[in-house]
Amino acid sequence: MLRRVSSKLPVWATVASLCSLYPHVSTAATIGEANTTIFGPKVYVFDPTMPAADITNVANTVYSSLESAEFSSQRYALLFKPGNYNVTFNVGFYTHVAGLGQNPDNVNINGGVNVNADWDNGNATRNFWRALENFAVTPSNGQTQIAVSQAAPLRRLHIKGELHLFDFDANWNAGWASGGFLADSLVDGLVVPASQQQWFSRNSRWGGWNNAVWNMVFVGSVNTPAATFPEPPYTVIDRTPVIREKPYLYINNAGQYNVFVPDLQTNTQGISWANGSTPGTSISIDQFYIARPETATAAALNTALGQGKNLLFTPGIYQLNDTVRITRANTVVLGIGLATLVPTNGNVAMSVADVDGVKIAGLTFDGGPVNSPSVLEVGPTGSSANHSANPTSLHDITVRTGGATVGRYDVGIKINSNHVIGDHFWLWRADHGAGAAWNTNISKNGLVVNGANVTVYGLFNEHHNEYQTLWNGNGGRVYFYQSEIPYDVPNQAVWKSKNGTVNGFASYKVADSVSTHEAWGLGVYSYFRDAAVKLENAIEVPNVAGVKLHSMTTIWLNGTPGSEITHVVNGLGGRVYANTPAEAMRQTYTNFTGSGAADTQAPSTPAGLTATAVSSSQINLSWTASTDNVGVSGYDIYRGGALVASSGTNSFSNTGLSPSTVYSYTVRAKDAAGNVSAASNTASATTQPGGSTGSPLARTGWTATSSPTSGEPASALLDGNMATRWTTGVPMAAGQTLTVDMAASRTFNKIVLDATGSDLDYARGYQIHVSTDGTNWGSAIATGTGTGPVITVTFTARSARYIRVTQTGTNSSWWSAREFNVYY
Repeated sequence: MLRRVSSKLPVWATVASLCSLYPHVSTAATIGEANTTIFGPKVYVFDPTMPAADITNVANTVYSSLESAEFSSQRYALLFKPGNYNVTFNVGFYTHVAGLGQNPDNVNINGGVNVNADWDNGNATRNFWRALENFAVTPSNGQTQIAVSQAAPLRRLHIKGELHLFDFDANWNAGWASGGFLADSLVDGLVVPASQQQWFSRNSRWGGWNNAVWNMVFVGSVNTPAATFPEPPYTVIDRTPVIREKPYLYINNAGQYNVFVPDLQTNTQGISWANGSTPGTSISIDQFYIARPETATAAALNTALGQGKNLLFTPGIYQLNDTVRITRANTVVLGIGLATLVPTNGNVAMSVADVDGVKIAGLTFDGGPVNSPSVLEVGPTGSSANHSANPTSLHDITVRTGGATVGRYDVGIKINSNHVIGDHFWLWRADHGAGAAWNTNISKNGLVVNGANVTVYGLFNEHHNEYQTLWNGNGGRVYFYQSEIPYDVPNQAVWKSKNGTVNGFASYKVADSVSTHEAWGLGVYSYFRDAAVKLENAIEVPNVAGVKLHSMTTIWLNGTPGSEITHVVNGLGGRVYANTPAEAMRQTYTNFTGSGAADTQAPSTPAGLTATAVSSSQINLSWTASTDNVGVSGYDIYRGGALVASSGTNSFSNTGLSPSTVYSYTVRAKDAAGNVSAASNTASATTQPGGSTGSPLARTGWTATSSPTSGEPASALLDGNMATRWTTGVPMAAGQTLTVDMAASRTFNKIVLDATGSDLDYARGYQIHVSTDGTNWGSAIATGTGTGPVITVTFTARSARYIRVTQTGTNSSWWSAREFNVYY
């Protein structure tokens, strides 16, 4: 609606107001008008008649504030109307640079638009959260530098020169860079990745491609290198099977703002604008609700959607206390300037009904302070409609938990609808920043796909607590996969899949029920920073003829000695466990096609069986978990050669035994196909005598404290519940203490500290002190070294009120236990 302009306004203000609503008004523009448009003050719309020095000054001011501001709350969009500009500037965090022409060559920047990594001495592995699209640039030195990693898409660019995807450090060494996304773009000269470790390019063209490091995938592109994986690691797919390019904001020939929605296309190669404008449809800006973070509540957004509006999110952070519900087919939701949505009540931030043709693009989602079941959900559970003629498409979507703020969710993106297209995702559980800790910024899975015939191009998915990607639907296709598994696994016991029988959670997991799936260019990397953790398989898929994988690699980036990725896929491919020799750091597997053959491979033999008598009637068993090409389903426990029980985990408590009796045990592993391992070593133990040390004292009124403390308090040791635990929350170190106050003086001659279920968290060394007053402790009454999850300490009977256990060992695992009992 055109509002009446007061006659009291000066002429310059009237002109500026008209220009902000109708940018075709012909007048020389000033830089002061750049951020007074309908998009709010965080969007600068530059006009070619504005002084170049003023445009450069604005761009450099934004850059100087955001060059190293990795977790800033600021967001900006720098938009250029059609025309020529003589400017040079750099692009920092949370900055979106885009042309407003119908085609990239409508906006020509002569000078340079670059992304460097000077703030981190040439290391671009944290150059995230920025975007460049829909303009041409003629670099004054012949080279455009865009040194980025994840969540920094390059779209609809025309680079009139070379494109360099890395930066140099202060000594002119090529700094690290770790993965990026290029689509629908033309580079006249050479693309030089140099140290760029992996890259995905779709529907693009260049004069030449220089090199590769670990994993580079080209889909529907022109003048690609030959497919030579693993050396050089190029994977080439000639045509893009189905795609809709990302919607974008532009100004039409009448000078009016529109959003252009490209058509769905199949079997394409090269840029969409090679022979004229990209095929598609324009939607007038007046068909959009223009969201501003200071006013756009969830209620306001849903009201606008209910009125048939599309959504355009301007730069900022949107706190949503309810789900934004998209229920109308063909709705367009477009974010500019890295607009960020945060669910605040444990709600799903945005949901899409099982309808045709929804387009969601250019949004970042942060996990909120209350756990959400998912953050972005496409289609409700049970969606079944056929959307092949008009699928929903998702473009440049980032989902984060932690880093910027403490947050958590079960699943980042859940896709229930069929035929959905994903076009560049980064799903990131933070490994640094706010809330970055194993038990704080929890996210089980980055992506869960339940729909059929879902296609994803450029899937970056990292650090989640369980499976990074879990694919349950048939007909899925993934073109390029980059995944670092979590850095901060505290110990192996807490990170096991398949009911605790398999080391770790595969990064890329295709469900056993799936019969057709195909993926190209999958890279899975480890940096087990906190413990010597092993991952059995980087990739797990069903062994059926319809499942095909191409060009897989695993990398040991760094980590605790003893950590490893044991296999690339389904028990195939060597392990990665160190930086040298070369094969210890990188393994590859070129092609996997399921055979459907019967599984005849038995699990490995259980090792390190120990037996510990904890009372006159109970012996606890523990052993190292077995591995299997498909998965261990459980263990059979033999006593004296006879089968007495089965266990789903690598521990077991044998109860109902007789006092002062020797019992001997062996264990065999089994898998779902009925294959059984050889017997473990034999372990024996003698139950304790009956009587004085067989009866635990009642713990009514008891309290427990520890130093250090964590979110899992010492009181859990006294609650009678083996599902809860106490932990220090930090690696074991000498001097850590656990103190129990029994409320009154008691007589006792044994304590048991039981860490079963957190089997690696037992004290590596300990001293026991007692006190009647909690102040005077005297000499230690017992010392020892823990060897398993149950530590039993017996001694001459004592009378005291307080018991203190002091850690004397060190280990990267946290010190923890689940129950503390005292006997007499």
